[in-house]
Amino acid sequence: MTKHKIGILGASGYTGAELVRLIATHPGMQIAALTADRKAGSSMAEVFPHLRHLDLPRLVTIGEVDFTEIDLVFCALPHATTQQVVSALPRDLKIVDLSADFRLRDPAVYAQWYGHEHFALDMQTEAVYGLTEFYRDDIRSARLVAGTGCNAATGQYPIVPLLEAGLIEPDQIIIDLATGVSGAGRSAKEGMLHSEVSEGFHAYNVARHRHMAEFDQEFSKAAGRAVVCSFTAHLLPANRGILATIYVKGDAGAIHGALARRYAGERFIRMLPLGESPHTRHVRGSNFCDLGVASDRRAGRTILFSALDNLVKGASGQAIQNANLMLGLDESAGLMAPPLFP
Repeated sequence: MTKHKIGILGASGYTGAELVRLIATHPGMQIAALTADRKAGSSMAEVFPHLRHLDLPRLVTIGEVDFTEIDLVFCALPHATTQQVVSALPRDLKIVDLSADFRLRDPAVYAQWYGHEHFALDMQTEAVYGLTEFYRDDIRSARLVAGTGCNAATGQYPIVPLLEAGLIEPDQIIIDLATGVSGAGRSAKEGMLHSEVSEGFHAYNVARHRHMAEFDQEFSKAAGRAVVCSFTAHLLPANRGILATIYVKGDAGAIHGALARRYAGERFIRMLPLGESPHTRHVRGSNFCDLGVASDRRAGRTILFSALDNLVKGASGQAIQNANLMLGLDESAGLMAPPLFP
């Protein structure tokens, strides 16, 4: 099989390292270019010693890359920096963006949540939202795919099919979510120090978390009317993983049956038996998302659970799943490795 040449922009971050790890054994992709800013000139082995066994190009600046030799690039750059970079790339280049820069369809909503106007409006209009299981056909023909927020993906997998089917009350959705520290990225932050995070548990960005904009956008689309859920994220003192506990009004049996039917043919969404809840440890390092459904003690109320690895199914694995479709490859190529345990 001829391998597609891949570039990774921003390869010195966590999602960049995950892309390298996953593509290293991908049957249809070959890494041709790796970029970094401050780390330009270094080898990946120097930045990520766990990848030292791989034969990889050295890290360079974006300006040094010959994009005529690249079939698809993954942009793993910080939020608010990708717009200008993507705008300057060749127009025939396929792009999967892992930042938040192209996720929101309405420029006014983007400006409201991110505090500045969008700098690539023409490209924002062509971007396809990257939740693979719901936008598969659009992703196949897309030039630019906007990867979802990891928290947003975790909440959408159980909720979107239920809103589409009219099985839950749209105005009574409460999402309580805990996410691992790597979701904050690799940049040095005082609040992410081990001594600040370990042996503790706390909520953050209460009532102003930016992934709420994605929930508003996608839940409203699924329901056919405006939906505003309640959402609170908590920092989990673990490196990886997200667990969402979601409270809805609806019948647990009907909800479980609907989700089981919706995801019966999906390779990466695993429905647990009714009453069983997932663990982040059971999806760690994998591209799987585990869903659970349980009856609340109050009649007519149901508790939903969703667990995934924020760096894989919530970011880099999702990105590769989308890239597979864009390149005409099997959607699961390079992604079927089982979770790491313990």
